[in-house]
Amino acid sequence: MRHEGGPLPSRSPAERVRPAVTAVRAGVASRLGAPRARRAGRVLLVVLVGLSGGLAGLLLGGRVDTPVGPTDVSLTLQATWHGGTTIAIPPLGSLHLDTHWGPVALRAQVTQLRLAAAREFIESSNVSDRQMTDRIAGQLWHGVWIMLLRGVLTALGGAFLAGLLAFRSWRRALAGAGAALAGMLAVALTAWLSFSPASLAEPRYTGLLANAPRVVGDARNLVERFTSYRAQLARLVGNMSRLYAATSTLPTYEPDPSTLRIVHVSDIHLNPAAWDVIRSVAVQFQADLIIDSGDLMDHGTRAEDKFANDISTFRVPYVYVRGNHDSRGTQKAVARQKNGVVLDNTTLQIENLSLYGVGDPRYTPDKSTRDDHVGDAQLHAEGLRLAERLRASGARPDIVIAHDPAEGSAFSGLAPLVLSGHTHKRETTLLPTGTRLFVQGSTGGAGLRGLEHEQPTPIELSVLYFSRATHRLQGWDDLRLGGLGLTSAQIERHLEPKPDRPISPPTPSPAPTPSSPFPSLPPSQWPTTPPSRP
Repeated sequence: MRHEGGPLPSRSPAERVRPAVTAVRAGVASRLGAPRARRAGRVLLVVLVGLSGGLAGLLLGGRVDTPVGPTDVSLTLQATWHGGTTIAIPPLGSLHLDTHWGPVALRAQVTQLRLAAAREFIESSNVSDRQMTDRIAGQLWHGVWIMLLRGVLTALGGAFLAGLLAFRSWRRALAGAGAALAGMLAVALTAWLSFSPASLAEPRYTGLLANAPRVVGDARNLVERFTSYRAQLARLVGNMSRLYAATSTLPTYEPDPSTLRIVHVSDIHLNPAAWDVIRSVAVQFQADLIIDSGDLMDHGTRAEDKFANDISTFRVPYVYVRGNHDSRGTQKAVARQKNGVVLDNTTLQIENLSLYGVGDPRYTPDKSTRDDHVGDAQLHAEGLRLAERLRASGARPDIVIAHDPAEGSAFSGLAPLVLSGHTHKRETTLLPTGTRLFVQGSTGGAGLRGLEHEQPTPIELSVLYFSRATHRLQGWDDLRLGGLGLTSAQIERHLEPKPDRPISPPTPSPAPTPSSPFPSLPPSQWPTTPPSRP
């Protein structure tokens, strides 16, 4: 056969032999590669079985119950993707600390407090803080080392047993145990290199942990040293013991007959869950009165009026002022309840307290009135006008209730306490006149508005304590529950520093012109339907 361009070039003997040599090499490599691949697969399988058995043994044996100070603590190793340390203190909740990174986390749970030992621990005068710290830290780390030793032994045993059952070979079982040991050394090295003593300064709280700062202690002076971390753990145990001892000796709640208890709620916004919360708090705290500072409804329509019927289920008076989301129909619906008390530029004596309340002059859902143009300055001016009229009448109420704090602050110097809402954010301010402006959060979790943000708006209400003799606020409990879908709860006690402080009149200022309820607005922006007068 001839090539079109001429005769084929002649090939040398070496060139003719090379393809055959290449084919032989490929055949030999394929015969040798198969055993190597099978051997690598067997080694990998031994390692996986050893690591799996070792992890199971570590989690099974990595637990111990040990005494730490006056408490019994259960220490447990847990599998996780993020590592860290969790300290569970039932029923208060738990703390999570980002102490280290790795696939194994440490969980410490207080299982028992020995009350006699706790009292001796707290009242001991012949033991210094340093000795107490060393004792607690020593007991804690003794328990940790015992837990780690048990975990390592059971991990090695679990890896060996898993290899023996899977391969029925002593050599492969021992190899699996070696793989488990290497894995534990890698985990320990990772935890050691990522260990962060400063994590105690940034804990995460879960559960009923209203006294978390007392439990954790002051971490502002925590330094990046292991000894300080050790001492801080000891302080944590000591603070927790004090808290447990204190709560265990608290007497059963019995209301003081000289104290008047008022539940302050606001901005329920048509959330039926709020009724259950208010009812529970009113019963448990044996409230004498409920005060609602407005926005009971969302749109103030006639269809919403039935929502007010639950007010009649309370066994105490329900005092209400209209909010900017409540209509006149809402106000009438509350007044129809047998225990409903409506205040709208009126003063009333209830439980020997003098209460003055005023409804919000706006009705926001009615856009035809352009009430959205009415700002804080206009509301404050309207409040000043009403306050001046109230002052001229000679009335000195114990409590003033106004939905918007911008209007409520205008009554500064006229009453010791002003209750408001509207902002969906709880805060309290002691004004220069001595009047305390108390703004409540949303007891309804802001209704559907509570879902507009990344986190649901919490449900907030307060229990106010008054002296029946002086009619002055003595203190209050702030209650906070997680919003829709959340279950956390918190109660925080506040005491009035000077309950009998004098209330002085405010600095005189020019009286607003009474030509309009909103005198600082230009006529072009006056509401087309001014609020009616009571």
